[in-house]
Amino acid sequence: MNKLYLSALALLGSAAPLLAQQRLNPEATIEAATPNSRACATMEVLEAQLAANPGLARSMEAIEAHTKQFLARPALMQRGPAATTVTIPVVVHVVYNTTAQNVADALITAQIQTLNDDYAKMNADASKVPSAFAGAAAATNVRFVLATVDPTGKTTTGIVRRFTKTRSFSTNDAVKYTSKGGDDAWPSDKYLNMWLCNLGQSLLGYAQFPGGAPATDGVVCLYSSVPGGAATNYNQGRTATHEVGHWLNLRHIWGDATCGNDQVADTPTQQTSNGGCPAFPHVTCSNGPNGDMFMNYMDYTYDQCMYMFTAGQSARMDALFTAGGARYSLLTSPAALRQAPATATSVSVYPNPALESLTLSMPAGADAAQYAVRVYDMRGHEMTAARYDGRGQVSLSNLPKGLYYVTIANGAETTRQRFEKQ
Repeated sequence: MNKLYLSALALLGSAAPLLAQQRLNPEATIEAATPNSRACATMEVLEAQLAANPGLARSMEAIEAHTKQFLARPALMQRGPAATTVTIPVVVHVVYNTTAQNVADALITAQIQTLNDDYAKMNADASKVPSAFAGAAAATNVRFVLATVDPTGKTTTGIVRRFTKTRSFSTNDAVKYTSKGGDDAWPSDKYLNMWLCNLGQSLLGYAQFPGGAPATDGVVCLYSSVPGGAATNYNQGRTATHEVGHWLNLRHIWGDATCGNDQVADTPTQQTSNGGCPAFPHVTCSNGPNGDMFMNYMDYTYDQCMYMFTAGQSARMDALFTAGGARYSLLTSPAALRQAPATATSVSVYPNPALESLTLSMPAGADAAQYAVRVYDMRGHEMTAARYDGRGQVSLSNLPKGLYYVTIANGAETTRQRFEKQ
């Protein structure tokens, strides 16, 4: 094992005072109150897993080496069948003890939509990114759908509900086992497992990094952190955005050490986590004049004050889905490949690939003028060279060759579709 990686792991020990503030009693049974601050126990869980399994460090070292190879020579690392966008099937395990904890389908759907908006840089608050960081803000190439096929091949809603006698869970992963009052994970090579449950001592969530045991692979979130939930300041779904970021190999932005390293080149070094809603700029670790990127999803601010990933963070995610990557098997998951077909009321564009223009395919009787159509590159930058004429045609003649996505909105719903400009 190289000394650099060992040193990085050693930094986990230096984070102990921070982690101690959020360490849980494994037997906690109290009902969770509204959290006073963002408490993510991902690094605490990693610390315990490394102590219990010496082989995990070697697995994570190999994943990091693969990531560095991709970042150094991305053109040589092809994604294969997934092309540009990776669609990840999600199974949501709702483990509940009370009616309040039994999260409604509509809130789960809203959570999946929030994940897609945040990871596609389509979140409504993306415009709040300070101009100093606007060039770094980026869409990722990851999208999420509720699974439509279960591990046996049967149709599913992607939501599993399990009553438990356990009043609250901790970081001991009991929520991931039916035998311990939780619900067993679905195969982690085919699904992202998300557990929604009650967590003790104001914990909002935790995740497992790539390379860990399949039986515990996934993310755990406080049930009331979903959009519209009861966790004040943490009820816009950004806990899941943050924890899924860990699942996709992102570290906390401060590197879990004083002026630490999160392994991403375009995130500023910062002294420690930020809470609440800081005023910009907040300068630490001599990172002026722009200061901390506290609005990044991998910091600890309130949900309403985090609204960006960077291109470097997106690239780290991409590495997982290249040949040999830790999440590569998800590209061919049958749960992602067998999605429900478009309905007769859907709107889309054709042809794809396109040369000079796109044409809207609309439901019968629809008025083309009622649609707002915008084209973005794969990092989320709007392409003003592509123009919609209000009559169903999108001109692409001034657009460079490449991959893009188009959004089509009519005030009631928004459709997104990827296309290639030849």
